[in-house]
Formats: sequence, C-alpha cells, structure tokens
Amino acid sequence: MKPLKINTQKLSLLGSVSLGTGVMIGAGIFVLMGQIAELVGDLFPIAFIAGAVVVGFSSYSYVKFSNAYPSSGGVAKFLTKAYLPGTLAGSFSLLMYVSMVVSESLVAGTFGAYALRLFPQGYEGYASALGVLLIVAAYIINISGNKIIETTATITAIIKVVGIAVLAISGLVISGLPTITGTYSAANGQSLPEGFGFIAALALSILAYKGFTTITNQGGDIKNPHKNVGRSIIISIIVCTVIYVVLALSVAGGLSIEEIIIAKDYALAAAAKPLFGEWGSTLTILLAIVATVSGVIASVYSASRMLGMLSNMKQVPDMNRMKQLKNPSLIFTVSLAILLTVLFDLTRIASIGAIFYLIMDIAIHWGLFKYLKKEVKFNPIIPIIAILLDVVILAAFIYLKYVNDPFVLIVAAIGIALIFLSQFIFMKSHTDKDGNMNMGMENSEKEQMKM
Repeated sequence: MKPLKINTQKLSLLGSVSLGTGVMIGAGIFVLMGQIAELVGDLFPIAFIAGAVVVGFSSYSYVKFSNAYPSSGGVAKFLTKAYLPGTLAGSFSLLMYVSMVVSESLVAGTFGAYALRLFPQGYEGYASALGVLLIVAAYIINISGNKIIETTATITAIIKVVGIAVLAISGLVISGLPTITGTYSAANGQSLPEGFGFIAALALSILAYKGFTTITNQGGDIKNPHKNVGRSIIISIIVCTVIYVVLALSVAGGLSIEEIIIAKDYALAAAAKPLFGEWGSTLTILLAIVATVSGVIASVYSASRMLGMLSNMKQVPDMNRMKQLKNPSLIFTVSLAILLTVLFDLTRIASIGAIFYLIMDIAIHWGLFKYLKKEVKFNPIIPIIAILLDVVILAAFIYLKYVNDPFVLIVAAIGIALIFLSQFIFMKSHTDKDGNMNMGMENSEKEQMKM
C-alpha cells in the first residue's frame, strides 16, 4: 500500500474547523433534533444548550491532550499515553473508533431520509440504499488526498453554515420565539421520575456535538497543531451551539411537538414547509443533502485515520500487510459503516453511538486526571466534573433504553464485550514471556515526526 503523502498537504485552521463542524452538523441538526424532541417535547432547544455545557467541560480534556500530544492517532494516542499500551487503551480506542463509524452511518442514513423527500412515496424504503451510495462516494473523495478533502469540506461547510443560519433566522422572524411550557410527557415515560427524560436526552444532544473529537485525529495533518487543534475544537463547538439553538427555536416555532415527532427523521424539512412553502421545504432538503455529504466525508476521513494509527500502534492487526488494497483502513471503515446503515434504523444507530461515546469519554477524563498529572498541566476539577456529568447522563439513558428499547442495550453490550475480548486475545498474540508488549510505539512516533 502506498501511503498518502500528507506531509506536504497540511490542513489549515479553517480546513480543520470545516471538518469538525461537518461531522457535527451533519447528524446533529437534521435527525437528532426530532429524536430529542420525542423525549423532552418543547424543551428540546434547551436540551441543546445543556448539551453544549456538558461538552464544554468534556472538551477541556481533549484540548489539553491535543496541545500536549498532537497526533493523527488523536484519541487512540491520548488513551495510550494515559493507560499505557495494552488491552484497556486498545479497547477504549476501539470504542471511540466504532462510535465514529456509527456517526458515519447515522449521517448517511439522515442523507437517505432527506433525499427521499424529493422522490414519490413509493421509494420510501430506499433510504438505506441512498446512505450506502453516499458512503461509497465519500470513500472515492477520501482516496483523493487531503487537499481534495479540505476543499470539499470547506466549500460544503460554508454553504451549510450560511444556508442553515439564513433558514434559522428567517424562521424565527416569521414564526417568532416559541412558547416553552415543559408539560410534554414522552410515550412510555410515565413511570420515569420528573426530569429523567431530559437528562437521558442529553446523551443524544452530546452526540450532536461529538464531532469535535474527530479534530483530534487530524493532529498530524494540521499546521501548527499544538495551538490549532485546540482552537479548532473550541471554534467548532461555539459555531455549532449557536446554529443548533437558533434552528431548534425556529423549528419549535413552526411545528407542534406532535408534528416534529411524526417527521423526526426529516424534521427540518417538515418545519420549513409551513414557514416558507414548498420551495422552502425543497431548499431545506437540498441543504440537508449538502450537510450530510460533508459530514460523511469528514467522518470517514477522521475514523480511517484513527484506525490506521491503531494499526501502526499494533492495537489492531497490521493493515499494511494488505498490500493488494489501497488504504485498507479506509476500506474497512466504509465497509463497517455500510453494514450499520443497512442493519439499523436512525434511532437505534444514534443510541448505540451515544452509549459507546460516553463510555470512551469517561475513560479519557479519568486517564488525564489519574495518570497524567505530571505530564500535562490542567485543572483537575474540570475532568472530575466532566466524569460526573457523563456518568449521570449515561445511567439515565441506559435506564430509558431498558424501558423503551432493550434491544439497543443488548447490541451495545455484545459490541463492548466483543471489543474487549478481541483486544485481550490480540494483545496476547504479541506479548512476550516477560509480559512485555511490542506495540511499535517508536515507529509510530517517528511517523508522526515525519509529518
């Protein structure tokens, strides 16, 4: 396999921010808004604000890690620094990788749900097929090199951010600020304590922001990474928070909660129709298509980079042995995304992704707090707050799924068990009689220096 010559194609700050916002906005606005509304009713704009606060605490650890260890391995390198090479670091890294691929599948499915609005009703069963076609297109763009990726991400991000901002502001002007009563009661949620559904829904609103973590996987590809990775994370979160909240208020002003829930997989298009007419709905669909295309391109790029680093660090089988394939980590990533897109609906994809991400996120904060006090300068109070918030939200979300959709928990549990078991067996394969693991860390570090 001939590796991409990325050392002469560094991403700019704008390109990095474009990739980060591309991943976030692709899923966060166009499908998660309806899912969150289904849980909390007219409080869903506030859920995005609360999610941003949680992510603000969470991002602190990633910024500190990125400033200290900028790397194309991103989260995988951070976990290895904290937990040392082995089963634990490898398992948490794979949880992050799988959650990233789940995000690809979620965005691809969202693309299919919106694109089908342009077709007659008889084609409504082809959303997954359209999602698969988008993933294949993203693969073609990703094998073209960083400059093509950056150009595509930047152009689509500008179109997306400007278009959504105009849509949101116009919608607010026409509909006015919505009345938020907080009286909605979710289906199958009558047995839950008051406010429990809102806490659980934060797992999905956090998922809407998790794209910021993909920026850490660009560390080796960004100009001046010790500063620009952290800057990219902060800027991306701020941009997305403003967009999410304004657009959520616009949707809440244009549709009733019942209407949002009915159209939850394409809520924005449904909200645009009564406000702007048929042309507004069509324009929103086209905007969603642009947004989801850029989201899948950015997510495929970042996830495949992470898998490649895991291969270099010998935390997964050596991908470079597959010399007959060009960029095998990219091929594996898109194949897994296609499988998830075909097998699961959007609600379940989002739920599985949220569980995997929150578990990995807790591991990041604990690793920084417990093991890297001497290596990285940080305020220990902030990671502890982030851990507590994650644990409360994850527990609430797991219980909610136990009540409403236990199949999600079964799939998530099987996935986690397989990841830890496969990592344990694989690590044994290159552990010597003295218990030392040959992880190839020196080679990985040299490759990062060359970048």
